[in-house]
Amino acid sequence: MSNEKGPDHSRRKERSRQAILAAARALVAEEPYDKVTVEAIAARAGVGKQTIYRRWPTKSAVVFAAVLALSEDADGQSVALPDTGDLEADLKVVMRATAEEFTDPAFDSLIRALTAVIANDTALAAEYREKLARPLEEAKKARLRSAQRAGQLDPGADLGLVLDVLYAPLFQRWLHRSAPLTAAYADSLVDTTLRAFAP
Repeated sequence: MSNEKGPDHSRRKERSRQAILAAARALVAEEPYDKVTVEAIAARAGVGKQTIYRRWPTKSAVVFAAVLALSEDADGQSVALPDTGDLEADLKVVMRATAEEFTDPAFDSLIRALTAVIANDTALAAEYREKLARPLEEAKKARLRSAQRAGQLDPGADLGLVLDVLYAPLFQRWLHRSAPLTAAYADSLVDTTLRAFAP
């Protein structure tokens, strides 16, 4: 009997986890972050709030988990950047997708909430860096190293600086809502970066 109950229990736990993360994303998209509560997340997910607290200590931790889940593919692995051999084309695909993602109202609300939280929570900021930012940065650098080997990028370029030049203006424009994030703007960031770090 115990062997039969084990997998069912695991499936129920996973369904509960997914429901909680989906509820957190939905509520943050609908309400100002400071109005969202663990009680509201639990009610939306159809679980008791203690079910949430057994897994996550705070609302901020739940929201971070909800964001982290979005960065995983169906197998739970972080996605890699495309590598067709054409760096310009690959980066434009990625940057256009990034701009489009940041203009999605639900994603925008979620990332703004997380950005505000990690600015004031050093422990969560460290977890964000370890679990999300660093793996994504390494995936991006792996693509840039491939371009360096192919002679498409300055072999001596500081890859951290390349990523700063590529992504920081987009993030700044998004953060301050200073101008639209368009496909043309995404393309211009790629063009500017590739000119700056040409071989």
